[in-house]
Amino acid sequence: MKQQGIEVIRSFVTGLPKTPGVYRMYGPDGASLYVGKARNLFNRVQHYARGTGHNNRIATMISLTCTMEFSVTHTETEALLLEANLIKKLRPRFNVLLRDDKSFPYVLIAEGHDFPQLSKHRGAKKQKGDYFGPFASAGSVNKTIDTLQKAFMIRTCNDSVFNNRTRPCLLHQIHRCCAPCVGKVSRDDYDDLLSQTRKFFSGESRDLQDQLAQRMEEAAADLRFEEAARLRDRIKALTILQSQQDINPGDMPNADMFALARDGGKACVHATFIRAGQNFGDKSYFPRIDQNDEDEDILEAFIAQFYDQRPAPAVVLISHPCRNHLLLGEALSTANDHKVTIHLPQRGRKVDLIRHGVENAQTMLARNLAEREAQEDILRRLGEHFGLDEPPQRIEIYDNSHNQGSKPVGVMVVAGSSGFEKSQYRKYNMDDASIPAGDDYGMMRHMFSRRFGRLARGDHGASPRPDLVLVDGGKGQLSACLGMLEELGLTDIFCVGVAKGPDRDAGREQIFVPGTPSYILKPNDPVSYFIQRLRDEAHRFAIGSHRARRARDIQSNPLDLVEGIGPARKKALL
Repeated sequence: MKQQGIEVIRSFVTGLPKTPGVYRMYGPDGASLYVGKARNLFNRVQHYARGTGHNNRIATMISLTCTMEFSVTHTETEALLLEANLIKKLRPRFNVLLRDDKSFPYVLIAEGHDFPQLSKHRGAKKQKGDYFGPFASAGSVNKTIDTLQKAFMIRTCNDSVFNNRTRPCLLHQIHRCCAPCVGKVSRDDYDDLLSQTRKFFSGESRDLQDQLAQRMEEAAADLRFEEAARLRDRIKALTILQSQQDINPGDMPNADMFALARDGGKACVHATFIRAGQNFGDKSYFPRIDQNDEDEDILEAFIAQFYDQRPAPAVVLISHPCRNHLLLGEALSTANDHKVTIHLPQRGRKVDLIRHGVENAQTMLARNLAEREAQEDILRRLGEHFGLDEPPQRIEIYDNSHNQGSKPVGVMVVAGSSGFEKSQYRKYNMDDASIPAGDDYGMMRHMFSRRFGRLARGDHGASPRPDLVLVDGGKGQLSACLGMLEELGLTDIFCVGVAKGPDRDAGREQIFVPGTPSYILKPNDPVSYFIQRLRDEAHRFAIGSHRARRARDIQSNPLDLVEGIGPARKKALL
């Protein structure tokens, strides 16, 4: 019988070096249990090998450990960075875990054009240009760009539209674009507008308003009333943009603030982003924690994971003390090529800002707990409806979308006790020649082979095992999926088909459960509404992913695939 528990840990201790590093614990099925860093690997792992002195969480983790892996690093700083990276990759059961790791949007003024475009950007900063942000949400950055158009009249159209305009568009007519596409503004004047935009993001909005006000008065004095009116509208837009930043600590150029609130085994970290003295928005996170975790450990683990793939500002303000704040600051400084300070405010305006953040965190946590209670109730009902032993904590919903068989895309949507887990969503592009065009059954089999093949092989990076799988489709789609699960040896995964009902009416979905006749749920049944929500979210994600793929292919040029043809040659050929 394979060893498990404290004996496994003791077997690894003797060969460990007394150097910094990272250790990983894995359970019986290869699932990641815990990732930790250590200044001294030997001493840290030896601590787990003791038989006493552990709380219930650590004792349970030790009892489930079947094997361990280790990575030696040069410094403790490297160990901290590697730990944060592995936690996000492996999603261990017993670590504090940042659930939402989606990248933040930025405002981008791109380079490489005589009249650069103002746009929203999310993801890696591969394009050359000036990035301003981060903003807390797409809504806040869209609102900012909308107001910047009114204030500075920078173009927002893409280069393809710009190059093919022969007359000004509607945005020019309503004074939201200076129409550089048709020569309505010189390059020098456009550069001046860009300079003003950059000054705004650098915190010089008050100076800009004063300059525009002086120009407005001069225009009015010279009887140039139309120009004066346009300048007045630009000043008004700047004022509105400032008012949207509800807390603008002008004495704090670049900083992020993290405020923690918790209630037992639940926590909320409220993040606020300040750039050039302006509030770029805030966002609440609900990391997975254990009730035995200390506040400082929660905040430290959260910040390390938060900045794993994101740039950190010069100052990070925190609401609770962290033991390793100097080490964390050193690690972030190393990763960002500039000094990063982790600071717990003690007096002044920053204390008020942190206190406000804690109040927001407490409010959002209370709201989240109420929503979670309702979610757990419907999960309990769903589990009882399908005869599951426990309420499902991870539900996976599968759908696909294509246009008469072309550009097929399959998707996996994930839901649980916290609602939809968007960071867990997955897309599967399916161009396999072995799948006939429009073959829904083949697409489902292909998607299941990719998703569950990794799980069957025991890959450490595979997504966790689902408690319930919903397949968009009827008996045929369900049979195809069950067949693939059987081939992979995963017959214990509970799988259900959800097909549109008579006349494709919402609320009359037909449910297919293996081994039982299909049926339609009763009207007004909460379980029916919940299944509709799950199915509709999968539809939305599948259709959106398919449309995005089609749009990318439409914009692509066959010449891009020809070796030796660059942008200049392509432009000459076209």
